Amino acid sequence: MKSHMVIEPSILYFGTPVVLLSTENADGSYNLAPMSSAWALGQVVVLGLGAEGQTAQNLAERPDLVINLPAPHQWAAVERLAPLTGRDPVPASKPDGCRFEPDKFGAAGLRPEPADTVRPPRVRECPLQLEARAQSVRRDASGSFVIAEAVVGKVHADPRIVVPGTQHVDPAAWSPLIYNFRHYFGLGQELGHSYRSQTPHAERADYAGSGPR
Repeated sequence: MKSHMVIEPSILYFGTPVVLLSTENADGSYNLAPMSSAWALGQVVVLGLGAEGQTAQNLAERPDLVINLPAPHQWAAVERLAPLTGRDPVPASKPDGCRFEPDKFGAAGLRPEPADTVRPPRVRECPLQLEARAQSVRRDASGSFVIAEAVVGKVHADPRIVVPGTQHVDPAAWSPLIYNFRHYFGLGQELGHSYRSQTPHAERADYAGSGPR
């Protein structure tokens, strides 16, 4: 008897953090878009974007962006952005029900806050905000997506998720919002840590499940 079965899932979102990308539109206004294909290499964050979306177009022309990481309790705000696009007319590749919305911040119930080193604003409510510039924006192997490599220049963190007296995010206090096969999750309890971890252990209240304070 085989130990595994062969399946053909329609998507391969096997669990990646959700981020909200704020970018600048051609008219000087700002776009805010959720995406769930993001991973970091040192100070570089690699982003996977729909090729016909407003964010991909913005980054190709204006490389400044902010990579905002929401907490698990903010999933509803992320989902309010999901059916919206900053493109008018709506691209044919967008799912049914997608509509144009020029004020993404207002539609999500989120507030813009000025960044220090880039033009697009940060999302005030997000516990982690990474100011960055896209150094490479190119099509992926399939031609359906865009891969952007963004170099992070400044990190803003809610003090409640930072180990006091250090530059470390406290993994006991912080949990990213995870998109797992199109369902939203936070992290569970800590199982252990890597031998490379430099974060001091601290007994902190779990921020992941907390609501606004």
